[in-house]
Amino acid sequence: MFTTRPTLQGTFGMVSSTHWLASQSAMAVLEDGGNAYDAAVAAGFVLHVVEPHLNGPAGEVPIILAPAGGAIQVLCGQGVAPAGATIAHYRGLGLDLVPGTGPLAAAVPGAFDAWMMLLRDHGTKSLADVLKYAIGYAQDGHAPVERVGETVETVRELFEREWTSSAEVYLPGGRAPRPGELFRNPALAATWRRLLAETAGAGDRVARIEAAREVWRRGFIAEALVRQAGRPTLDTSGAHHTGTLTAADLASWSATYEAPATYTWRGWTLCKAGPWSQGPVLLQQLALLPPELPRYGSADYVHLLVEGCKLAMADREAWYGDAAEVPLDDLLSREYNAARRDLIGDKASYELRPGSPGGRAPRMSGHARVAAEADPGFDPMGVGEPTVAKSPRSPVPGEPDVTADGGTRGDTCHLDIVDRWGNMVAATPSGGWLQSNPVVPELGFPLGTRLQMAWLEEGLPNSLTPGRRPRTTLTPSLALRDGVPVLAFGTPGGDQQDQWQTHFFLAVALRSEVRGGLDLQGAIDAPNWHNDSFPGSFYPRGMRPGALTVESRTDEAVVEELRRRGHDVLVGDAWSEGRLCAVARDPRTGVLSAAANPRGMQGYAVGR
Repeated sequence: MFTTRPTLQGTFGMVSSTHWLASQSAMAVLEDGGNAYDAAVAAGFVLHVVEPHLNGPAGEVPIILAPAGGAIQVLCGQGVAPAGATIAHYRGLGLDLVPGTGPLAAAVPGAFDAWMMLLRDHGTKSLADVLKYAIGYAQDGHAPVERVGETVETVRELFEREWTSSAEVYLPGGRAPRPGELFRNPALAATWRRLLAETAGAGDRVARIEAAREVWRRGFIAEALVRQAGRPTLDTSGAHHTGTLTAADLASWSATYEAPATYTWRGWTLCKAGPWSQGPVLLQQLALLPPELPRYGSADYVHLLVEGCKLAMADREAWYGDAAEVPLDDLLSREYNAARRDLIGDKASYELRPGSPGGRAPRMSGHARVAAEADPGFDPMGVGEPTVAKSPRSPVPGEPDVTADGGTRGDTCHLDIVDRWGNMVAATPSGGWLQSNPVVPELGFPLGTRLQMAWLEEGLPNSLTPGRRPRTTLTPSLALRDGVPVLAFGTPGGDQQDQWQTHFFLAVALRSEVRGGLDLQGAIDAPNWHNDSFPGSFYPRGMRPGALTVESRTDEAVVEELRRRGHDVLVGDAWSEGRLCAVARDPRTGVLSAAANPRGMQGYAVGR
């Protein structure tokens, strides 16, 4: 099978990320004696600089880590709703949905603290060692990818008219960043240099990291974030609002460790973040598979995965969240999924069909019911985390864009690393996009907007609730084979993340059955697809029942058969579905592998 590039192999270290500068910065840390966790933190901060339209320091990041010889953990860098972020407050402002932009959509920022805890607990390098790459690119400049400038152009009018602090950073001299020209963010570089200066005398490596956490939570960074949250800001509602984030919210929150949600399938154990994320959707898609699978890539195969995904996503809508107990054991049980599997017929379903795990009655938001039952012309899909490459024919948004009302959307980043000692990590940073909120003038980066994923309706697992996490689409993956960590992978893409990852994982896991086998790069390069038959997670939370988007490289006979079965198939661009990254380690030989997505023309794997 044709692949765009080789799967890299070596024994020293492997990195895959959504931007080559992040990948190479991480590799530089490994070459300097650092481990996978040191490298991940360095790459994470570089991604803030080189993919500012896709993530930022005040966004969020779930991290799955497998220390060599240790227990697998999830490090949750998803902040909670502030104490003042009550449904009553938002309803009192006349809102039915949390806006997609502006300070009302800002949760407590989570990414910075999670990276600090990863470095403190599992790294070996100093904070200065890992920040120097990001500081260098922010201060001295980097040649931006095309989509940075394209994104800024879509919000030019908003920046110039309303979000003037953003214009100062991203429209210097009235010009958006351009490929081949150095783009700088000196305010961000100054923030990190001041952070290092204020923590230099704190003591040893760990003490300085702890001091940095305190500066973020209570020092000059916290003060600037709170000031920004209090500034009236135009958001997607069309009105100016202030946020709810306070100094007390910042001071009281910390990233946390937890055990992963897991599911074992054919000797593989998949590890995901819990149901405060959409991670268990991948696990349930595996649980819904029958004992015997159709031929890989056939219409039967695609149909089976699409219909199983619809059922898992319907359960996500009814049961996942952080505001109520989630019956995850029942949702992943053999009996429950056997019954759910019986709902998959020969024709495409256009219904949103959540199940009743343990006999419980499902409950969905009123908005989700309207989206599911509305006339087929209902199409509020204009904002949200998108697929990687925008096709003018695609019903799902592409790279960040702007709508007529000033609404903006962003995407996400991903990185995977394995080192020579066998430490492995997968992380999916997102949020705090340049188009999410105005740049905090004193800091050089904006607040995030993750609260837009919570419902303004009481009594749901994903109801907006102070002190609780909004359900996130961010969902890195780590897989064990016979109990040993062997594979870390993930992708940007919002609601599509656990669709593309399921397809990728199965291509790898079924290697002996797939036309001679797909290696990591082949599994990433294989034609991919997604469906939109469930309420989207991003404002304005629309859905397209029956819609299925496939890459144009998909066999025409497969497309026609899917249409015959009732799928509303849209053929997108040839390379438009996913931004997957992956690294692997063979425990028998110690050989390390890595691959990266060619879609979007910026993801790269490096290693030796």
